[in-house]
Amino acid sequence: MKKKSLQASPALKKHGGYPSTSADRAKRRLLNAAGKPIETILIQYDNTYDGYDEEQADEMRDQYGANAITKQKKVTVAKRLQSAFVNPFTVVLTALAVFSFVTDVIMASAGEKDPTAAIIIFAMVFISGMLHFVQELRSADAAEKLSEMVETTIAVARRVEQEESEETVSVKDEIPLDEIVVGDVIHLAAGDIIPADLRILQAKDLFISQSSLTGESEPVEKFGAALPGKPVNPLDLNNLAFMGSTVISGSATALALAVGDDTVFGGIASRLRDKAPPTSFDKGVKSVSWLLIRFMFVMVPVVLFVNGFTKGDWMQAFLFAMSVAVGLTPEMLPMIVSANLAKGASSMSKEKVVVKEINAIQNFGAMDILCTDKTGTLTQDKIILEYHLDIHGNEDPRVLRHAFFNSYYQTGLRNLMDVSIIERAREEKVVDEDVSYVKVDEIPFDFGRRRMSVVIADNSGKTQMITKGAIEEMLSISAYAEYKGNVEPMTDELRREVIETCNNFNDDGFRVLGVAQRTNHSPVGAFSVADESEMVLIGYLAFLDPPKDSAAAAIASLHDYGVDVKVLTGDNDAVTRSVCKQVGLSADRILLGSDVEDMDDEALQKAAEETDVFAKLSPQQKARVVTALRDNGHTVGYMGDGINDAAAMRASDVGISVDTAVDIAKESAKMILTEKDLMVLKNGVIEGRKIYANIIKYIKMTASSNFGNMFSVLVASAFLPFLPMLPIHILLLNLIYDISCVTIPWDNVDKDFLSVPRKWDATSIGKFMVWFGPTSSIFDLTTYALMFFIICPAMCGAQFGDITDPAVSAYFIALFQAGWFVESMWSQTLVIHLIRTPKIPFIQSRASLPVVTLTFAGIAVLTAIPFTPIGEALELAPLPPVYFAWLALTVLVYMIVVSLFKVIFIKKYKELL
Repeated sequence: MKKKSLQASPALKKHGGYPSTSADRAKRRLLNAAGKPIETILIQYDNTYDGYDEEQADEMRDQYGANAITKQKKVTVAKRLQSAFVNPFTVVLTALAVFSFVTDVIMASAGEKDPTAAIIIFAMVFISGMLHFVQELRSADAAEKLSEMVETTIAVARRVEQEESEETVSVKDEIPLDEIVVGDVIHLAAGDIIPADLRILQAKDLFISQSSLTGESEPVEKFGAALPGKPVNPLDLNNLAFMGSTVISGSATALALAVGDDTVFGGIASRLRDKAPPTSFDKGVKSVSWLLIRFMFVMVPVVLFVNGFTKGDWMQAFLFAMSVAVGLTPEMLPMIVSANLAKGASSMSKEKVVVKEINAIQNFGAMDILCTDKTGTLTQDKIILEYHLDIHGNEDPRVLRHAFFNSYYQTGLRNLMDVSIIERAREEKVVDEDVSYVKVDEIPFDFGRRRMSVVIADNSGKTQMITKGAIEEMLSISAYAEYKGNVEPMTDELRREVIETCNNFNDDGFRVLGVAQRTNHSPVGAFSVADESEMVLIGYLAFLDPPKDSAAAAIASLHDYGVDVKVLTGDNDAVTRSVCKQVGLSADRILLGSDVEDMDDEALQKAAEETDVFAKLSPQQKARVVTALRDNGHTVGYMGDGINDAAAMRASDVGISVDTAVDIAKESAKMILTEKDLMVLKNGVIEGRKIYANIIKYIKMTASSNFGNMFSVLVASAFLPFLPMLPIHILLLNLIYDISCVTIPWDNVDKDFLSVPRKWDATSIGKFMVWFGPTSSIFDLTTYALMFFIICPAMCGAQFGDITDPAVSAYFIALFQAGWFVESMWSQTLVIHLIRTPKIPFIQSRASLPVVTLTFAGIAVLTAIPFTPIGEALELAPLPPVYFAWLALTVLVYMIVVSLFKVIFIKKYKELL
């Protein structure tokens, strides 16, 4: 039978169902509920522990809204276009285009109007901006689709109708967080993210971290009892839990009171919807942009004054200086960066990796240390229970039966070992079906105690506490031991026997848990951690947690690529040592959590450098180790899948998780593996390094060649009686060169370059420009001399230096400018193949087919222009065959000289890119 509609509930109206604002509504409901008994709250929201049915849930959603935080507004197409076209480079180019249009069209006389220069500059801005826009749009769409692959859920009580009858039954259903409604009954366990603002109804040792809301470093215990008085601040109340906080340990049942923007978290988020602060990667790209702009601001005035004073035509000098500014502007840089990152995200998605933060790919490439948890990351997802033994190491079904009760009745953080215990117990039928048991209480697992307990009662009224946990902790609470039905004191000799037996299993790679019990020792309903004492140890469980098939190969491959792997686990040192040996990690030195606890930060930094395996770590100690490594200058990744890994993931440069991880681990990660093949990690490292290589490749080759060309222009301007190239020539040259660079993100990268970590560093760009820019200028100047003293006089039929005749002078200048126009494109484009690799181009290292195709197509197109009507319109003369013989010689010598300079540069600075 369905419950009545909630729309007109007088209780809701009376108790603040419709306050004036959403903020008031949320706060009033929280404060009201904190002081009311549980029964009253459930009546107020017309619910029971059985939960709502779908119709009621829909009504509550209509009334109170969906459980979704209003994020930063989705970037509109208009905003994306603005972002694509508004950057330092395009602003400079647009200003130049407008100025060119004003001077060449608006202010020019009727017969001299020429919009060509303005059209070319606008074309450069349009091509760069549109490519940037398209890549950003594709990247955003891909990121959105990838994010949809990862879904966080929570257990909620819902009433569903059975197909065979019209009866409804209550089920505990895992639903996405955004489907929570006000009034939902929610079941919380360790590892859960609180999905809404909640009133705790029932709690058992519930500890919640509210650090994301309050800054408190220590978890806060929550209870279900009503609070007296008239509180003012909901965050001060211990029977309320808030969206965005996390369950550290324990379990609870709670009622949702506020969802979405009405939550405390939603209120904070609404004030924090600004753009994220720039990453080191963003800062690096920006610093490069402003470095090149500073070069431009130095060069342009010099070119202006040199040409103005030597030629006397200041307007022409100004236009030429503006063209030089265009030539120095790598306007394709934003597009190249976007294309590289989008390509990386796309490549990773094909490898079943969700990239939550696209810049994390580049950080992945910079990573030189990967810290990883052991269980579930290096080891397989299915843990096998191999043995259930008494204290002397003999098979004992009674141990398995007690372990079954503990795992079956617990409601906290159920792990793979619990699943293995339940499956094995059912296979061996160790539970008597004729005896019914009722769960009385439980003491959930936490990482301080490293054990958990349940209390059950049979149909005779006998109660029994059953505890399982790490063997050291179990021995610490066991005063007795049971063997063949006899209970005897836990002597030192017996304790040593237990430890020795467990150590032998640990050495063979088994993980061992102890099982203990205690009967009728506390009133029902009053069990606590204090009752875990004077226990009777009845035996232990030995689990085999074999490494993943890909673990050894993945670790070896990461080592080959310069990434050291360190294991940070909460497991004991013996098991950890065994697993590490199986996957090829040295475990000669293991640092324990107790050792880390005794170290100050400086000592830990030194120890972390020298140690590859850390065992028995708490979550906070894992985070300390990661922080110590980062403080030592490393780029650190952390891979984990448990609640105990979340802090370390947040402390790392790149947090990596898997799609089966607990909610908080997935939320803390920047990259999520949707398949468990660890070789994906190597592929991610390679993608990150490719991105860095192709971005820095474009920046260095473009900056150096542009700088070299403009340096050549400056020198020529001082000595030539005419401009070495017209402004329109520089613009067209730059446009065709930029188009030929569009495929750089898809270029090949040398394996040698990929073999070591690459941190973003813009400091070498200036040195690179100073070395390789003037090198190209040398050959530009030889081309000047060749054209001015040999080819042009010969073609003009004039005496050496006699260019006073107007007709001869015009042809001389057109021929000269055509010669340098073509030579500039050849040298500027071929240098891409020279400085994209420290190896011999085309022989030891080949560019990708798209890069080869587009660069040589650019050379061919520009070389043909002087022979076309376009060239005639641009005042360029066809070049004689002898020019191309000299050009071939010039290019050959240029390639040899640049290759020599590469060797010297690498020897001096230890790298090229």
